[in-house]
Amino acid sequence: MSYERLDSRAYDQLRNTKITPNISPYAEGSALIEVGGTKVICTASVEERVPFFLRNKGTGWVTAEYAMLPRATNTRTQRETLRPAGRTQEIQRLIGRSLRCVVDTKLLGERQIFLDCDVIQADGGTRCASITGAYVALALACRKLVKQGTVKISPILSEVAAVSVGIIEGTPILDLAYAEDSNADVDMNVVCTGAGKFIELQGTAEREPFNRDQMNEMLALAEIGMAKLFEIQRNALNF
Repeated sequence: MSYERLDSRAYDQLRNTKITPNISPYAEGSALIEVGGTKVICTASVEERVPFFLRNKGTGWVTAEYAMLPRATNTRTQRETLRPAGRTQEIQRLIGRSLRCVVDTKLLGERQIFLDCDVIQADGGTRCASITGAYVALALACRKLVKQGTVKISPILSEVAAVSVGIIEGTPILDLAYAEDSNADVDMNVVCTGAGKFIELQGTAEREPFNRDQMNEMLALAEIGMAKLFEIQRNALNF
């Protein structure tokens, strides 16, 4: 390994990651996820209605919103009060897609689950942390629906988590912090189910293009990270 990481982590090592469940007394499901310096509050809210295009079709919906507090970063960012910026829209659509892929919306019935992911501190990987934390909030909300008898069985089909990988100075690395992300030759976000199936791959060469072997190396690192993230999620849900 030629590149020496700024925080002295091994190239295949996640940042310290912690998920604290049930951090909101009001939401049907909630979790605080901390990935290194990145902290995201994830809540799941159940509504007894669906979007108009799904009315009277006997199926539910899962959607997401994402936001970053003004001082989640080194300098203040303006609140997106009127309309989310392009990056924000892209991220919340990614979160929604990722969670819908692991939910049987027929079993959910004609109700909607809103996943709100609010970044209170950002140090890289906020979209990956949001997906990983939102799954725990979603699972807790579905557990509550089953307990209440609202649904017979949980509509969740599989776990889902996300992690970033990249290449810096020719070296593939796992879970990029902001200082690494901003200097990476390649940046990739990987979203996977608990069964190892891919939901989304977002890979971009920022400087140097990458080849198939390098992509395989990054995906192998992502698998290592995913295994640990799923373990952390399971521990949070067993509390």
